[in-house]
Amino acid sequence: MIHFDQVSKRYDGGFEALSSLSFNIDKGEFVFLTGHSGAGKSTLLKLITAIEKPSSGQIRVDGIQLKTMNRRDIAFYRRKLGIVHQDHQLLMNHSVFDNVAQPLIVAGENPSDIKRRVHAALDKVGLLSREKFKPIQLSGGEQQRVGIARAVVKKPDVILADEPTGNLDPALSRDIMSLFAQFNDIGTTVLIASHDLGLIARLNYRVLSLKQGRMITSPFASGAA
Repeated sequence: MIHFDQVSKRYDGGFEALSSLSFNIDKGEFVFLTGHSGAGKSTLLKLITAIEKPSSGQIRVDGIQLKTMNRRDIAFYRRKLGIVHQDHQLLMNHSVFDNVAQPLIVAGENPSDIKRRVHAALDKVGLLSREKFKPIQLSGGEQQRVGIARAVVKKPDVILADEPTGNLDPALSRDIMSLFAQFNDIGTTVLIASHDLGLIARLNYRVLSLKQGRMITSPFASGAA
């Protein structure tokens, strides 16, 4: 599903955030991406979401070559992705329903379909009763659940999450990871960037580790070539 081939990313001034990364993530796989602050985790996710382009190397997601996409291609490509941010990035003056509906509205979906899909997504994360609330009325854990519902309402092929439990206590962190596992159970590919090594160690998923922009663990699943 996700394939990096000798990918490097250099910024203006010569700083190399990622260096010669090669790895595969299979369709339906759940993978953690870890490393110290500044190791390159966020840059890697930005490359997958096509916010940034690689300086060299090739990236393919579901067979799509990212480097050659134009602006219109990128807009359609991102419909395959569900993106969960650490800071939620919710519209605080809009209802929970409106926040979750936003990707469907942008995609031009039918209003009746939007209502059905938003309710299904909110029900999945346990927040259907909060649909009329504003995010400011919710706890941090509930706000993160709204962010997850917004990410999955499009039924994406891939979920990408950048430090989704960074501001949550251990119990809430486990609950959030359980939600990601449920989506993975139905075939969604999940990639989560996290520095919570204790939480990662308790979960039986493959881990990709970065150090100063380089991969320091096996980039391939067990048995892969």
